[in-house]
Amino acid sequence: MSTEFFEQVADAVVGFVPAELGAVSTRISSINIKVWFGDETREHYEAQFLRDGTFEVGFHAEHRAVERNEAVVDTLLGNERSWRRQLGTVAVAGEFPDSDGWPWRRISEIRPSPRGRDVEAALDVAERLAAYVEALEPVRRRGGA
Repeated sequence: MSTEFFEQVADAVVGFVPAELGAVSTRISSINIKVWFGDETREHYEAQFLRDGTFEVGFHAEHRAVERNEAVVDTLLGNERSWRRQLGTVAVAGEFPDSDGWPWRRISEIRPSPRGRDVEAALDVAERLAAYVEALEPVRRRGGA
């Protein structure tokens, strides 16, 4: 798989995220894109192909300690009313898909894999990833997560 699809996602998501949230950092591979703000990369937004052929978009807490990851997600869940209307019921909190025992936690959605790897599919992914950023990042910052 090529990184070209996620490079297109990165170009679009940077433009979709409100400027007041600050500088957006990204890391791209052939299977995913990670988006974060500041120096803390363990709490980030991600879109990725999963091993079962599906696709995940959302927020990840990937600290080494499960307690810390759960605290981050619990803070977001404590403010669920502020973001649920924007993200809908497809956003699920819990263990990381394909975790293989990792202590990571998430608020994300699993959806069918994008049919194509064209610009339209990349824009769709970027738009949804940006929706997670817009909905969760202000809450995450306020909550000290």
